[in-house]
Amino acid sequence: MTELRLAELNRIFLVGRLTKDPEVRQTTNGTPVANFTIAVNRRYKNAAGEWKDETTFVGIVAWQKLAELCKQYLAKGRAVLVEGKLQSRSWETEDGQKRSLLEVRADRVEFLDRGDSRPAAEPAAGAPAEAPEPAGPTPGPQVDDDLPF
Repeated sequence: MTELRLAELNRIFLVGRLTKDPEVRQTTNGTPVANFTIAVNRRYKNAAGEWKDETTFVGIVAWQKLAELCKQYLAKGRAVLVEGKLQSRSWETEDGQKRSLLEVRADRVEFLDRGDSRPAAEPAAGAPAEAPEPAGPTPGPQVDDDLPF
């Protein structure tokens, strides 16, 4: 009997706004890693016909050159498109509690409100991402500190 093999796909595209500035650190071997959270909004009508808004907060992790670009260009409130894959991590806290997390490992981050629509980083196979050329001075977005994120 022939075995049926299913194709697997782990790809995600999200558009949202950063809830705070990216946190960038270096691993023990010096590899940069950036962590940030984006708020992804969904608007829908409920059964009563009323419009409702729902926000989902998604953790993002970026590595190497992409992490450095995120540190350089991203800040709280900035709009981004993130392309990547879902990954889970598990660890044990100092007091012995087990924790787990589902996050997106970013392969590409596009800075949507920067003044142009070029991808900030889209590494070729095995090649580090190139930094985007500045599009000239552009003022940052007006960020209201009263935002819920």
